[in-house]
Amino acid sequence: MKSISALIMLLIATQSFSQSSSFERWCGTSHKHNTSLQNPEILESIQNDALIRLEEQNSAQNVPKGTIFKIPVVFHVLHNYGPENTSEEQILNALEVINRDFRLQNSDTSEVNALFKPIMGDVEIEFVMATKAPDGSCFRGYTRTVSPLTFEGDNGQAQVQAILNGNDVYQGNWSSYKYLNVFIVADAGGAGGYTNYPSNWSGNDMSNGIWILHQQFGEIGTSSLSAGRSLTHECGHWLNLPHTWGSSNTPGEADNCSLDDGITDTPQTLGVTGGCPQTQNDCGPIANVQNYMDYALSCQSMFTLGQVAEMRAAIQSSVGGRNNLWTAQNLADTGSDIVPVLCKAEFKSDRVTVCAGTDITFTDESYNNANGWTWSFDGGTPATSTDQNPIITYNTPGLYAVTLNSTDGSASDTEVKTSYIRVLPTSSSMPIVEGFESFSTLTNIEEWSIINNDGNGFELASTAGDASSKSARLMNFGEEEGTIDELISSPIDLSSVTDQMTLTFRYAHKRRTSTDDDWLKVYVTTDCGETWALRKSSHGAFLSADISNTSFIPSSAADWKTVHITNITSALWVDNFRYKFEFEAGGGNNMYIDNINIYQGSPSSAGLNESAELVTELVLYPNPTNDELNVSFFMNSIENVIVEIQELTGKVAQSHLINANDGSNLVMVDTSKLASGIYFMKLNVGGRIVSKRFVKK
Repeated sequence: MKSISALIMLLIATQSFSQSSSFERWCGTSHKHNTSLQNPEILESIQNDALIRLEEQNSAQNVPKGTIFKIPVVFHVLHNYGPENTSEEQILNALEVINRDFRLQNSDTSEVNALFKPIMGDVEIEFVMATKAPDGSCFRGYTRTVSPLTFEGDNGQAQVQAILNGNDVYQGNWSSYKYLNVFIVADAGGAGGYTNYPSNWSGNDMSNGIWILHQQFGEIGTSSLSAGRSLTHECGHWLNLPHTWGSSNTPGEADNCSLDDGITDTPQTLGVTGGCPQTQNDCGPIANVQNYMDYALSCQSMFTLGQVAEMRAAIQSSVGGRNNLWTAQNLADTGSDIVPVLCKAEFKSDRVTVCAGTDITFTDESYNNANGWTWSFDGGTPATSTDQNPIITYNTPGLYAVTLNSTDGSASDTEVKTSYIRVLPTSSSMPIVEGFESFSTLTNIEEWSIINNDGNGFELASTAGDASSKSARLMNFGEEEGTIDELISSPIDLSSVTDQMTLTFRYAHKRRTSTDDDWLKVYVTTDCGETWALRKSSHGAFLSADISNTSFIPSSAADWKTVHITNITSALWVDNFRYKFEFEAGGGNNMYIDNINIYQGSPSSAGLNESAELVTELVLYPNPTNDELNVSFFMNSIENVIVEIQELTGKVAQSHLINANDGSNLVMVDTSKLASGIYFMKLNVGGRIVSKRFVKK
């Protein structure tokens, strides 16, 4: 191995490195490091770090081989409710992978090129999930933070700040002198992962950690076997290892042969850009392409003895506070020194809202070491259980509590979730008219379910309605973009329906600015909410053309628009039909929903009002259309309207009876089954017709 001083000088070198943009970086560490060197203050700090390392090297007695260093790790999951919300199973798998690799216990060492088998090294460093947060409270070893910043990886500091302020365990700094912080994200600035070499520049700030894409984290879940060594690679950087070709940004370039990683037993190499070319010798000697610090994703399997020595030197150095991590005091402070004990009973279920007669699976999530469970299920069958993950049936409508007492044989804890399970009431019969006037709240009632993952959630508005005082309201003004809220109905019996079905509702909404993009979607289900089908969506200017830069409250009939959804087809005519409104915040304003009506009927029995006014402001969009045509029009009174699609031959292709409201109306018409061609949309009010032409693509 070359001297540590040579390696340090490599890391602070100011030579010009390749900035090729054609190569998508698997690892962004070198790029981040070389960019930081452009800051004179950071460069000076790194040079000072080098002097400290040299002084430590010359004066200190390093701990010899045979001593195992244990490093407390915290995994911070930054997500926005997508697949990046990494499971506990995947987290534990990733921990297993890095421990296996660092202790030379990976089975693929048998496949290492014979030239390098003699210098494969056991790093004798183990990574242990911390079980105590900075305030001393017990936790699982990982945190979860909800933020769309998971997709904005160009600013890792912003991602860390989101975690620091909003995680579910402890809001504050997780010192890099006490924990190795690993940030699991959906975007890491265009790379698969990156970290910082040991440095005193940022002190004990938690940003001295590792960023990693969830798709390259561990070997299961959203990741894969081929990407599973990414965290091993980044841990190598975190312990002061450059890439095997040196600290250029890009492998595979001819100039890399003139660089070096400062470690003698890793031959000079171009670096691998694909495959596993074990005979690669572009720089002269056979390259150690199976090294974790190269890019041969399919065959990474070893560190060299020289790399082991460098990492063990880094973990014993004061630079970056690495030498505090494994001390007995810190292991005790972070709960990393003993077999974890039970500190919290916790559980989840595969569903919380069901129709009567449905099974629910409960999953124990107690931490950190439960081995006994006593469950109590109000309203459930059976009412008690000692299984770890019981399956319970609920037969009677109502709201029910669930209780779990967990134990590890000495300590125990109890978790009670009140009003946790909602068993929906018997299906309501037709017709449905909902104006929210009979309610004093929408929380914990049988008729409506509210899903509020983050933000304000739907609630009852008692002073704003459509020709009434009440409505369902979502205070979206100022909400974080990307938050999703749902308002879900109880079951409705449509099994006796024999004619056309229409779902009508009124809503009031204004945009906050001309650029915001709120979404309102309407879904339906035939299996009590197991699966949902989209029936209507609208957003941005289509949702509302009006703008209010203050928190919107509807004040007149003109603020309300009527939506008619006509594609409630016969496949949906079941005895446990449900519908839901889903609102996704896009920086806009408040949403109000009122006067929901589900009805059936036919044009021949409509009894149309002969004195109806003509429809005005008829607009069709998109035109040409494909699967869905939106029909927007204005009514001067409450009337029945026949919405009819007519072919050029005069044949009626579709006909819908709509109970239109005065003011703006919007009808969504399913055009997916129409043949390509030209059609007329006709609106008939009491025999008086207005029409427009549209094209089906």
